[in-house]
Amino acid sequence: MNAAPEPKPTPPAKTQLATFGGGCFWCLEALFETFEGVKAVTSGYSAGKVPNPTYQQVCGGDTGHAEVVQIEFDPAKISYEQLLAIFWDIHDPTTLNRQGADVGTQYRSIILTHDDAQKTAAEKSKQAAGAKFKTPITTEIAPLVKYYLAEDYHQDYFRKNPNVPYCAYVISPKLQKLQKSKYGK
Repeated sequence: MNAAPEPKPTPPAKTQLATFGGGCFWCLEALFETFEGVKAVTSGYSAGKVPNPTYQQVCGGDTGHAEVVQIEFDPAKISYEQLLAIFWDIHDPTTLNRQGADVGTQYRSIILTHDDAQKTAAEKSKQAAGAKFKTPITTEIAPLVKYYLAEDYHQDYFRKNPNVPYCAYVISPKLQKLQKSKYGK
């Protein structure tokens, strides 16, 4: 008598990528990695003209790159549309090239799309988000051409340096506000 065939293991969920810029990448990384379904968040640079930029070059404002985060997510647990909704809520998309005290094109609000479906979703989301703000949204939507991973010391910066003044006085309050918001656990 033949034994029943072994069930095939369920393949791991296919993940997708989203890339956003909205001020300092340390802030975005710390906030996005709190959501269920977000597998990884890395800090990097994109949307500029200089290949393989360094942090010092990007901070100089002459590379055209923005500080961005690339989010690997499981769409079965959190959708791209949900990530977009979070994006609009965790930064000010109406200030051109600025988030709080961080000023310069490297801190601009930008959505870098990975395909046509993301472009369509981002444009629809931007239009809907516009109703929430008194001033026009300045967020750029563009196709992702190249993403450059930031230096190792920028990865998981908040987790590794929670007591550094920027983390303690800028990122910690944003995390506390997020936890008290509709996204809080």
